[in-house]
Amino acid sequence: MPTNNRLFLLDAYALIYRAYYAFIKNPRINSKGDNTSAVFGFVNTLEDLLKRENPTHIAVCFDPHGPTFRHEAYELYKAQREETPEVIRWSVPIIKEIVNAYNIPTLEVAGFEADDVIGTLSKKAEKKGYEVFMMTPDKDYGQLVSEHVRMYRPRHGINEFEVLGPEEVNIKYGLSNPLQMIDLLGLMGDSSDNIPGCPGIGEVTAKKLLAQFGDINTLLSNTEQLKGSLKEKVTQHVDQIKFSKFLATIRTDVPIEMEEKELERETPDMRKLQEIFESLEFRTMIDRVGKNSPALKVETISPEKKEQKKLVSTDNQFSLWDEFGTPTPETQRAAQTKKTEEKNKSDQDQKTGSENPKITGKEPEENFHANLSSLKTVPHSYHFLDNEADFESFLSNIAVQKFFSLDTETTGLDVMTAELVGMSFCWKNGEAYYLPFPEDQLLTKEKMFRLKQILENPSIRIIGQNIKFDLVILKKYGINLDAELFDTMIAHYLLQPELKHNMDYLAEVYLNYRTVHIDELIGAKGKNQLTMRDIPQKDICPYAAEDADITLQLQQILEPELTEKGLDYLSHEVEMPLIHVLAEMEYTGVGLDTESLQEASVEMTTTLDKLEKEIQDLAGISFNVNSPKQTGEILFETLNIVDKAKKTKTGQYSTSEEVLESLKGKHPIVEKILEQRGLKKLL
Repeated sequence: MPTNNRLFLLDAYALIYRAYYAFIKNPRINSKGDNTSAVFGFVNTLEDLLKRENPTHIAVCFDPHGPTFRHEAYELYKAQREETPEVIRWSVPIIKEIVNAYNIPTLEVAGFEADDVIGTLSKKAEKKGYEVFMMTPDKDYGQLVSEHVRMYRPRHGINEFEVLGPEEVNIKYGLSNPLQMIDLLGLMGDSSDNIPGCPGIGEVTAKKLLAQFGDINTLLSNTEQLKGSLKEKVTQHVDQIKFSKFLATIRTDVPIEMEEKELERETPDMRKLQEIFESLEFRTMIDRVGKNSPALKVETISPEKKEQKKLVSTDNQFSLWDEFGTPTPETQRAAQTKKTEEKNKSDQDQKTGSENPKITGKEPEENFHANLSSLKTVPHSYHFLDNEADFESFLSNIAVQKFFSLDTETTGLDVMTAELVGMSFCWKNGEAYYLPFPEDQLLTKEKMFRLKQILENPSIRIIGQNIKFDLVILKKYGINLDAELFDTMIAHYLLQPELKHNMDYLAEVYLNYRTVHIDELIGAKGKNQLTMRDIPQKDICPYAAEDADITLQLQQILEPELTEKGLDYLSHEVEMPLIHVLAEMEYTGVGLDTESLQEASVEMTTTLDKLEKEIQDLAGISFNVNSPKQTGEILFETLNIVDKAKKTKTGQYSTSEEVLESLKGKHPIVEKILEQRGLKKLL
């Protein structure tokens, strides 16, 4: 039967990442040097939710440590994601401590993602008459919505949310049934989770197929109705489509019970919260949280918990700026611009919708470049130097420049085997030049010789993105740059060492601009990926010229920031000059005695085999010595070398080096295992 109970289930990591990136350009650093952006943003989001919605029941769901069933089924699941930023790794334990101080349960189940835990609990709660709200920015959850289960989705604004039920999900994502979200992801894939989907099918085509067939199973049973290349794409990738659907499906059968009493909202431990907030230097946060206390409407929730109270908040909502300070004029202008862009976004998407990822109509959280400018919207003048007259004019023009950016286009990323395909240059924003080179390497070297005097001029300044690569490429063609260098990738590393430093990311963050991505030219990684040599030179021109143009614009922003942060000496006297040294080292290489290494490898392999047999003899049973799980079972169950063995959070016996070192002397097998691991690592 319906009740007045409202359960909110929070997708912890999705909200933590969102909070972290909200402050990415202006991180919140305390006097200890700690970057508290993720913690601060998450707590603000939590507080806003509690005040705005006043839930009766709540839980925060985390992904567990270790692989999930999806990783076990598909080794590459989420493999493309960069390593978790150090700030987030530092923040998560603190956030868990804060959530516990709020007396809100934190939930995680080994082998399952937070999505699956939330999916399972939402369905169980719905059966018990709850109104359920899944708080997450991820569109995947659309598959779970029903009459009483909704998405509570943060919008692009800091304190704005949208509630999506079945009708809203269908309208927002162009579906006829929320369950089609699984089929949509199964067909188009999901780059954020590395779900492959069907190669060559994007969002627009996927929606058309679902409108025609309803779901993937019906589509695959009626492929004879498809035509041309689309039929070929689908029929060639049937297994991949089915597997992608499996990966995209949120489980609703996770082994977790819905403990209603545990999920009831309770009074925060104000003393504990104050202690944490003071340590983090959140000076006004405790007052903000504490404002609830005097005005609380207290209601006993059970005879067993008379001291624990429900919160019924009547306070007004607050903004991030209450704690962070008044926004700068630049921030206000950016916010206003973003608001205007969002207002016009829907109509624009209808006009320009296609499978090109630059112009899909996704929300910013799912597809950050939805509101970014691009070559299609920004005036530019890119010159294709495909004839002698234009090349001569270019040489005269570049010869008088005091600085310029350059970028090389090559047949691959292995600098020692890659060949030059083209080069781009820029010394004025919005105007760049692309010089193509022929496949004949002798002709390419002749053309490069005409650039030699200009590029080797020590009085100019050359700007690049990961310019060491370009230096080594040019060395192969007899050109040794002696100019002052500025590398935008290294500059950003000095400013924000724990973030990504690739140009696509920097352009989005600093220029609000979406570059042409390499896979739009040569295709996604894999055996069918092309090389730049396979692409018509005229098609390469916009991509290559844009790289040089954006690099110059990034230098104009990053270099003043280095000065502002007092990093001039480190940048100009240490890091940038070192590029020349590193390029020379890479080009020269090192000598390896491969015969000696091979002999050592054979010897170590023999020793390793012998060690593993000795370990199995000591265990009295054959097992995989390289499996921590099996090793733990042998040590602590079969041999029972200690009474109380330490376990990991997943319930598996811990066999870390630290644990094994502490067990030396308990059994001779321990030292053998340590020796085997050391040798295997060396091998």
